[in-house]
Amino acid sequence: MKHHGWIILDKPLELGSTQAVGAVKRNLREAGLLGKGKDKTKVGHGGTLDPLATGVLPIAIGEATKLCGRMLDASKIYEFTIAFGSETETLDAEGEISETSDHLPTLAEVEAILPEFTGVIDQIPPKYSALKIDGKRAYDLARAGEAVEMKMRSVTIYSLEIRHPELDSGSRASSASVSENSPWIPDQVRNDVVQEVTLTANVSKGTYIRSLARDIARALGTVGHVAMLRRTKAGPFTLKHAISLDKLNEIGKGADIKDYLLPLEAGLDDIPAFDLTPDQARLLRQGQVLDEQDLIGNPAINGLFLATEDGSPVALAELVDGIVKVVRGFNL
Repeated sequence: MKHHGWIILDKPLELGSTQAVGAVKRNLREAGLLGKGKDKTKVGHGGTLDPLATGVLPIAIGEATKLCGRMLDASKIYEFTIAFGSETETLDAEGEISETSDHLPTLAEVEAILPEFTGVIDQIPPKYSALKIDGKRAYDLARAGEAVEMKMRSVTIYSLEIRHPELDSGSRASSASVSENSPWIPDQVRNDVVQEVTLTANVSKGTYIRSLARDIARALGTVGHVAMLRRTKAGPFTLKHAISLDKLNEIGKGADIKDYLLPLEAGLDDIPAFDLTPDQARLLRQGQVLDEQDLIGNPAINGLFLATEDGSPVALAELVDGIVKVVRGFNL
């Protein structure tokens, strides 16, 4: 029996996204669920996560891989720590220090600058990134010592706020933390300088958190790099859905995959679902179109929706000008 759906991995440090997909394939193989040849189950990820980042990595299995592109386009939420005083070649803790500054901002200054980085902003991606330049990965060119010119791009920062700034203020530095849920922040704390600050950002596709951290630090009159990066949400998936690598490995040891596998439609919970009659489902499976008036109940559906038959996914469909067309069909 083939399985279709999502395994949401809480990706650990130093594990690449491709390696994570490989780990899922290995466990499916050990459990006798991967298959071979034409029957081999497809596995893919819904959005690259750097090896030095942790958190939500959606991994699609079977027919859910048809939704990976849509998952790549989804907004994402990150928690990240900016360490002030040094910028690195890679803009994270892995790279060599390229620039330093003795200036440290206050918490109040950090708060005041964040609105400038909210909404539609322009940013230059890191030269150590997977973006391609003339067919070659930027990080390969950078590592080879070649000059890399990254083009500016527009991205959207839906929200940006302080999460847990660690304060460099004597005895408080080891224990004090402030979150946006705090009813108030003492003026003395707000006016203390900070060596690092942790922010929460809800961002559009294509946003580079390392670039955001670099630009925030520079706007504060200093330099900085990402010391910690954790993705807490990708599309509809959060850390509540995620399992550890140890849990994933239990599948290969005989654990029931159904205990860890979210259904295919879990990746589409942001759009409405509509149940079709068997005849309507058959027509969509054959690639034909439906007239809006033929839908039972004449639902007020605009744009994308999940077409189902008896609750089982048939297709990602779209209603345009009164006609229902298949965007992606599912062969379950």
